[in-house]
Amino acid sequence: AALARAAYLKNLHTALLYAVLTIGLAVESFSKSAWFQVPLLAVGIPIVVSLRFAPRLFDEARLAEQRAQLERRAEEVLAQEDLAPRRWSDRLAPRDLPVIEGFELGQVYEPGTGMMAGDFYDVYPTDAGRLAVVIGDVAGHGIEPSITAFQVKYLLRNFLLQYRDPGQAIEELNKVLSATGRPEDLVSVCVIVFDPSARTMRHASAGHPPAWLWQDSEMRALRSTGPLLTLDPDATYFSRELPLEPNDVILLYTDGLAEARSGGQLFGEDRIANIIRRDPGRETSVLCKQLLEAARDFASEPLTDDVAILAVRRT
Repeated sequence: AALARAAYLKNLHTALLYAVLTIGLAVESFSKSAWFQVPLLAVGIPIVVSLRFAPRLFDEARLAEQRAQLERRAEEVLAQEDLAPRRWSDRLAPRDLPVIEGFELGQVYEPGTGMMAGDFYDVYPTDAGRLAVVIGDVAGHGIEPSITAFQVKYLLRNFLLQYRDPGQAIEELNKVLSATGRPEDLVSVCVIVFDPSARTMRHASAGHPPAWLWQDSEMRALRSTGPLLTLDPDATYFSRELPLEPNDVILLYTDGLAEARSGGQLFGEDRIANIIRRDPGRETSVLCKQLLEAARDFASEPLTDDVAILAVRRT
């Protein structure tokens, strides 16, 4: 309000000064007589007013500068608040995957309506030339599930380095989360460890939607091998060892894909399997994008849950 009043007074002063100057010059132009130059003396009135109120004008100028600084700081804070969730999501679900010799990797991530994501995935080489592929989902939306997802992702990295068996790594992770995490943070996770030298892969899952394996011209569902994390601190998780052959394709995803809705119908596991089956030889990145587009086309409303999809082909 003070700044608006100051702006009004400044404009009024300027208008008055120009009006007096215009009138004085107009009257003075009618004659060379000294009396006709008297109106020009009225120009001194706005000048005196300027001198009288100069300190106030300087104070208002300082106030305007302070306000401009506050606005810039507010804009910076808002920009950081908008950028922070995206940067956080990039840590949980990175857009760029590493290049791993002998494997073709594809991924897609679609954030839901929440500001912070609970879905995450990870792809990285472990010891002895093995490759670990992880995908998971923490129930809920907001900062707390997102922090839990970050914790799970990097705890699991450590456990997969300690234990060759992914089932044992998940079991140790469950004990830690049950002891230190929030009981309401139910977590699903799926882990596949590829061993190219042994031509095998080991699969373990804690209550996660089934991964799909295209092998020998057939689709196979890799279902969970234990309950959701934090449900039971003493839960047992086991692994399944499967052969690994060239051109095998494994698809992992979070429940936001299968639970896309059209009225009372879900997109479902069977539709996911059928889309893979149509052309399993396409690029893994293309496969992931086509699955997401198919779910969007199927859904009667925009997808509200996070969707993460990973595809891996043994080349």
